[in-house]
Amino acid sequence: MITDTGRQEYARLTEKRALFITSLILILIALAGVAVTLGSADLSVADSYLAVLAGLFPDAVDLPDRMIESNAVGIVWGWRLHRVLFAIAAGFGLAIAGSVMQGVLRNPLASPFTLGIASAASCGASVAIILGAGFLSGYLVVGNAFLFAMLAAGAIYGMARLRGMGSETMILAGIALMYLFSAVTSLLQYLGNSEKVQAVVFWMFGSLDKSSWPKLAIVTVVVAAAVPPLLWRAWDLNALAEGDETAKSLGVPVERSMAGFMLAASLVTAVIICFTGTIGFIGLVAPHITRMVIGTDHRTLLPASGLVGAVLLLGADCLARTLIPGTIIPVGIMTAFLGIPFFLYLFMRRRDA
Repeated sequence: MITDTGRQEYARLTEKRALFITSLILILIALAGVAVTLGSADLSVADSYLAVLAGLFPDAVDLPDRMIESNAVGIVWGWRLHRVLFAIAAGFGLAIAGSVMQGVLRNPLASPFTLGIASAASCGASVAIILGAGFLSGYLVVGNAFLFAMLAAGAIYGMARLRGMGSETMILAGIALMYLFSAVTSLLQYLGNSEKVQAVVFWMFGSLDKSSWPKLAIVTVVVAAAVPPLLWRAWDLNALAEGDETAKSLGVPVERSMAGFMLAASLVTAVIICFTGTIGFIGLVAPHITRMVIGTDHRTLLPASGLVGAVLLLGADCLARTLIPGTIIPVGIMTAFLGIPFFLYLFMRRRDA
């Protein structure tokens, strides 16, 4: 029987979650407005929002002459807006993938990048860049990165099936594959010429420079298709996070659920990083930050983690574009600089607890 104290505590937690998610949405909107202003063309936040509205409703918005003369709508829609939205979609997807993997594997260090998926994508991109080999003509790097990432996910699942589905087995399999693909990538870099090796290294830095509306559409469709089923099965993910025996006692098909969750998280990750390169720490840190604030219920943890990831990646990209005037730092470097202090803080906090 639920007591009045329990109801009050649940009501406070629900209010806290709603306030946190609302705050994240407002921060993301404001940050997106600032991000659209970044660039050589001098546009204010108000000008940027007006240009966005003019692109959506051209007949209903009257632009001032200075914005028409500077082609503000063309600059915002042709060069800036898809990059901002891509950062939001990619950060959202990577954070949700990290939350799912941490829940399924019950390991705070689990993420798309500690399980070898990013290393596999880097290996695939290296094969395309250095050897010129791939399966998707015209899109060798993107196709190879996606294929190798999904092959790694399949290999992790296959090895776990052979040894019995379990969190420890999947983590060990992921670590083994991470070292394997890293070794192959290093060998290819050793054999390649300096120009191709430089291209591989830049790809591995992670960047949003090559974002476009078609790429944004692909990532958005995949993330939008993956999130509703994950939210629908959030209770199963809660049960898995408590342990296999607990999940079985609650009627959750453990092996099938683990495979489904890992497949969805791997697919989202593969689709994102095949376009961006390696962007680390978002899937690792965002779920931790969210868990500290609103708890471990995946019904709210998943969307809130996605919003935190979107804010982190968009904020990192803004810093990457403004920190050194005239130079755009690859966003993967910035996420590492931002993620490491967060991670160290979380580590020390857990230790003190």
